[in-house]
Amino acid sequence: MKKKQDNLKNNWDMIISPKVKLFQLNLNEVWRYRDLLLLFVKRDFKAQYKQTILGPLWHVIQPIFTTAVFLLLFGRIANIPTDGIPPVLFYMSGICIWNYFESCLTATSATFVQNASIFGKVYFPRLILPLSTVSSNLIKFSIQFLLLILVTGWVGVKTSHFHIGLSWLLIPVLVFMMACLGLGLGIIISSLTTKYRDFHLLLTFGVQLLLYTTPVAYPLSFLKDKPYAAWIAWNPLAPIVESFRYAFLGSGELYITGLLYSATCITIILFVGVLMFNKVEKTFMDTV
Repeated sequence: MKKKQDNLKNNWDMIISPKVKLFQLNLNEVWRYRDLLLLFVKRDFKAQYKQTILGPLWHVIQPIFTTAVFLLLFGRIANIPTDGIPPVLFYMSGICIWNYFESCLTATSATFVQNASIFGKVYFPRLILPLSTVSSNLIKFSIQFLLLILVTGWVGVKTSHFHIGLSWLLIPVLVFMMACLGLGLGIIISSLTTKYRDFHLLLTFGVQLLLYTTPVAYPLSFLKDKPYAAWIAWNPLAPIVESFRYAFLGSGELYITGLLYSATCITIILFVGVLMFNKVEKTFMDTV
């Protein structure tokens, strides 16, 4: 009888078993479900603007209006310098990379709560959903980055100055770092919100505070003589935003030490996020 059961077990095409180790990514399994990943990417992108008039044009409108507000508040009223970079390019470049991080963070933070009905009906690697969110937001970033290139070309025609150099090779690395940071923080918050919904409510408030402690509307050089400059420097987003401006515009500073610090923080956050995600994944259906 036991031999017969063993033979039946060996005839299965796939055996689904619970994870034993906390830090178990099963990336080979994620790769087998890559078609599903692409379907989720299409779903996320289409669902954002379904039943809207302007559709993906909102990806263009949002950074334009935000840049206009920053020009008025921080450029005209506060008169904050931009390190010799044209203010339009300074603000828009910071907004472009910041929006990608914010979108990844806010979307992945609701992975368990918003997709509980799917998780309860069918099996697939749960990591597929936050990865699809990060990937779909990459489309949004690409649209805004294209807008940034067009505005840079327009300003370049007026000033007769263009920057296209080897520093552009750094841009994909910085975007990848932002994606990993947003993914790591997002799955940590998603794991916590399965029991404590307060974290999701605090997220909106926290993201707004984080925006103003990140050099999106001001350069780090502006804070050199300020007593709170050291606190801003502890923000792992700061070196990435500043380095993105340097890579794209060729102006400002490249913070090598800061990028190493950011990479270390991202690795730790992503490691903790995966541990919490794998732990909550086993029991979250009992609490959501």
